[in-house]
Amino acid sequence: MNNKPEQDDDGADKYTVPGLERGLRLLCEFSRHERSLSAPELAKRLDVPRSTVFRLLATLERMGFVERNEGGRDYKLGMAVLRLGFEYLASLELTEIGRPLLERLREDIQYSTCLVVRDTRSIVYVAKSTMPAPFISSVNVGTRLPAHATVLGRVLLQDMTLPQLRELYPEEHLKVYSENTPKTVLDLFNMVQADRERGYVQEEGFFERGICTVAAPVRDHSGKVVAALGVTIPEPHIAANELDYMVAQVCMSAAELSRLLDHAPADDGKVVNMFRN
Repeated sequence: MNNKPEQDDDGADKYTVPGLERGLRLLCEFSRHERSLSAPELAKRLDVPRSTVFRLLATLERMGFVERNEGGRDYKLGMAVLRLGFEYLASLELTEIGRPLLERLREDIQYSTCLVVRDTRSIVYVAKSTMPAPFISSVNVGTRLPAHATVLGRVLLQDMTLPQLRELYPEEHLKVYSENTPKTVLDLFNMVQADRERGYVQEEGFFERGICTVAAPVRDHSGKVVAALGVTIPEPHIAANELDYMVAQVCMSAAELSRLLDHAPADDGKVVNMFRN
């Protein structure tokens, strides 16, 4: 008996709902760089009639997923999208288990801590424990940054083979954000493989000058990297012994969170023991 979903002659899944797909595609057109869009512009991008876009917008507006700007011509995302996003973050077992560890680590080392996951080519902050200090970070829960250009992103790319990285980044040259950004996929692959062997990443000014980041991978029961746990240090130079202590604490916290996610590596504690010995 064939249990595969029925398909049309052109291969399209019969269970796909075109209207829902268009509505979701419409929402995805909005971004931090394009917070407001008009119906004609959306119709052009989605390649659908304006009348269809107006019906989609009317439905989404009624449900609170979009709202009109002043003047009523352009649209922006509504509060329902934010509520949905926070409900998603709250539903993650990872954040529920990880939040107390972030708070404990922050209290210990006296710097802000975070937990991030990867969404294709971006990292997304899903939990954060902030240290009250004069340094004010623009990074909050929900913030997205380029994976290839950040320390936390390098941790999240460690499981990928070179062919997988080439599929994710098909361009010849990667977008550069600082002098430290890898220029090609091969450069990125070599960098993350060295990170994987080391077991953690510690870098100063990799994405932003004057900021030191320490991060380690969080793995699930299958051994897959599912998150990166890190600490942000808004000071350019830290004493070596103090930095070593922070690296060890970050690695131990990431290993503990991994164990809580049922990860049981054969070489558990390798990085931590390196600092203890």
